Amino acid sequence: MSTTLNIDVRISDELKAAVEKLAETTGQPVSQIAAQALEDYVGWRTAQLLDLQDAIAAADRGEFADDDETWQQQSHIVN
Repeated sequence: MSTTLNIDVRISDELKAAVEKLAETTGQPVSQIAAQALEDYVGWRTAQLLDLQDAIAAADRGEFADDDETWQQQSHIVN
């Protein structure tokens, strides 16, 4: 099921041109490209916020890495 959401969005001339070029290249309407971009962003941002909420809850429970654990993790990244 789909519905219509009318919104006005101020974007740069460069982004407008890129969206129009993408629409022309793919044969998709600009509205479909915008809807897909919004769907992708909302999905990504929602997951990010859920992860952040989980991390805050873990911190509230006192689930922190101690100094040794932190240094051990960092050494894997550096080496």
